[in-house]
Amino acid sequence: MPKTDITKPSETSPSHPRDVFSAMRDEMDRVFGRYERAWPFPSLFGRESRSLMMPELDVRENSNSITIEAELPGVDEKDVSITLANGVLTIKGEKKQEKEEKAENYHLTERTFGSFQRSISLPDTVDDTKVEARFDKGLLKVTAAKKPEAVKAERRIEIKNG
Repeated sequence: MPKTDITKPSETSPSHPRDVFSAMRDEMDRVFGRYERAWPFPSLFGRESRSLMMPELDVRENSNSITIEAELPGVDEKDVSITLANGVLTIKGEKKQEKEEKAENYHLTERTFGSFQRSISLPDTVDDTKVEARFDKGLLKVTAAKKPEAVKAERRIEIKNG
């Protein structure tokens, strides 16, 4: 009788996802990854596009204010708007980029458009009348001052034994 080599599936195949959603996500990543590598132009699905559509916010708080920063590379100041309504700060923007290349045997025109919107709830301690924004070289910085009654001196609490 011929000898048959039987191996366990886990020994020959990569680790299996824990659930069906992980399997679907892994398969989609694989499919889009192959598409991105074959595409000769900057990817529509790549990291740059995701960060443009949803810029990350850095939020810091100190005793006097709350500061929100957003990196918006390639976005013009005129294409950004900031509103504050009912305690919600909203940053909206749009990136418009056009590239044109001409040579003797070809003419290439590329246009990229993308918009984003981020909203953040500010605490009641913020003074709505003292919110200011600055935009410099693609960095948006919004500072919201706290109300005077919210800015109180820190008090040390004594810890007693048992």
